[in-house]
Amino acid sequence: MYLVDTHTHVYDHQFSLDRNEAMKRALDAGVGMMLLPNVDASTIAPMLELHEQYPDCTRVMMGLQPEEVKEDYKEVLSMMEKELERGIYIGVGEVGLDFYWDVTFERQQLDALEIQLDWAKQLGLPLSIHCRNAFDKMVKILEKKQDGGLHGIMHCFTGTEEEAKAYLELGFHLGLGGVTTYKNCGVKDYLSNLPLDRIVLETDAPYLAPVPCRGKRNEPAFLVHTAQKIADVLQMPLEDFAVVTTANVKNLFQF
Repeated sequence: MYLVDTHTHVYDHQFSLDRNEAMKRALDAGVGMMLLPNVDASTIAPMLELHEQYPDCTRVMMGLQPEEVKEDYKEVLSMMEKELERGIYIGVGEVGLDFYWDVTFERQQLDALEIQLDWAKQLGLPLSIHCRNAFDKMVKILEKKQDGGLHGIMHCFTGTEEEAKAYLELGFHLGLGGVTTYKNCGVKDYLSNLPLDRIVLETDAPYLAPVPCRGKRNEPAFLVHTAQKIADVLQMPLEDFAVVTTANVKNLFQF
């Protein structure tokens, strides 16, 4: 079995004591590829260090996560745009909108998102998009920017069926993670209505561990639990579901 974790921050400081062990557990569990989205300026170095250590089973993305958009966002984005010129990045991410805790930098988040969407179009790269408490604004921007050149993943998707359809119609894949295994997550109720070729898997490690690991630090090896839960809902063998979702990722990111 070969699974791809399309969104993991295993370079995060929470793995500082057992990062190599976590990587081994992932590979032993069948998670053969891990995509690493960037967060802010401070995470670039540790992310690249991990990729250099594990070049065969990791890929990197470049972007500014919406919760990290502050007053100096234009300077940070300018530095990240230059970093993208290195040509080692397979996607633009993690980008997006997040108005869950704070709307202080709403204007800056909106501007930063549009700038990074333009990068993705110019470079022909997929996006990893974070959206929390911002569906209407997100769809409005994506509709404005979508000219056939935008594609990617709606990271940690947990919305309604109508929201899922809106993102699918805009050309995006849905990233399903540990939250999908939670009892109160409604995605399970309409999973069978989603096109199988537009579903990819993720952990968002170290966050949002799936059942039966909920409450623990999440890690890529736990992706198997999410995959098994979704496969069960879809009444598919886990191995078959793994083949489909892995093919989806490879087609999307062209590796």
